Amino acid sequence: MDKIEKRIQAFVKLGTFLSQFNRKEIHQKENIEFNDLFFDGFKHQLKVAGEKNTWFTKENLLFSCESWANALTLENIHKWIEKEDLNTGSSKKVAIIMAGNIPLVGFHDFIAVLISGHSVLVKLSSNDKHLLPFLAKYLEYVNTDFKDTIEFTDKKLTGFDAVIATGSNNTARYFEYYFKNKPSIIRKNRNSVAVITGKETEEDYMNLSEDIFCYFGLGCRSVSKLFVPRNYNFDPFFKGMFHKQEIINNFKYANNYDYNKAVYLMSEFDLLENGFLMIKEDTSYSSPISSVFYEYYDKEEDLKIKLFEDREKIQCVVAKNFIENEIAFGETQQPNLWDYADGVNTLDFLSKI
Repeated sequence: MDKIEKRIQAFVKLGTFLSQFNRKEIHQKENIEFNDLFFDGFKHQLKVAGEKNTWFTKENLLFSCESWANALTLENIHKWIEKEDLNTGSSKKVAIIMAGNIPLVGFHDFIAVLISGHSVLVKLSSNDKHLLPFLAKYLEYVNTDFKDTIEFTDKKLTGFDAVIATGSNNTARYFEYYFKNKPSIIRKNRNSVAVITGKETEEDYMNLSEDIFCYFGLGCRSVSKLFVPRNYNFDPFFKGMFHKQEIINNFKYANNYDYNKAVYLMSEFDLLENGFLMIKEDTSYSSPISSVFYEYYDKEEDLKIKLFEDREKIQCVVAKNFIENEIAFGETQQPNLWDYADGVNTLDFLSKI
């Protein structure tokens, strides 16, 4: 078995390991390598991750595990890498500065570096520092070649050849200056939008609620902005959101809802709300937690031009037969391995450093 195939097999085994942790149940399966060493430990790490960051609810943590288990199949990994040349050049050390807004948010960069044959130096966010080191240890057991290629640090990054960094627009400016002499991918703030035409079904709206509420809307793939036709009636939209009403029982979400509602009311903004979600007319893309912005459009062609012009601010466009490369309602938080953040092909970048 060549080295690339060994790496592929390790990630497939990791996917199988993660398949034991999903929203329906946490269930230990038979015949999973090193399960006796890692199953109970990972169960504990999920608990610790939720205690350290209360945005990381059990459901959200398990949804992340479930999504990665579905992604890391032999078929998916082969499809992901089939058009890339991963045998070029020598192994380099790639530093990754990870965000911590949702569980395992930097995991795609991590596996991209490793499957490309490079070593990885990871600087974790303090908001999400428990899961990845544990899963990295599992990978080192199923493929001992990884043992000298994975390093975590909370100190200043040194001795690396390239960098992948994710942060806010402000930190991105710092990254661009600090790493100006290194090959780099620097990611900034992006948000996702949904285009409503008025032809959506009840099921479409219910699926859209997943794009809005999954991870409390904290992900760059979370829908924070709606484009709706002039004189749109929001009743079907709110009806589709209603089954998510339990979200208000999360105290952090409820605090954000109460605070943002108070700010909006004191500012005398017009808003519509249903007790757990506010929508406000606003040209911005980034809405606060518990709220979604909306903007009217008159002509579909004009909206398509706007979305193209603002593409650097947008991660996903959720729509139904509206635009090229749109994401179906309900699928923003289940990207394929080949759905790259910001549209930048990480494997291509890694093959050329």
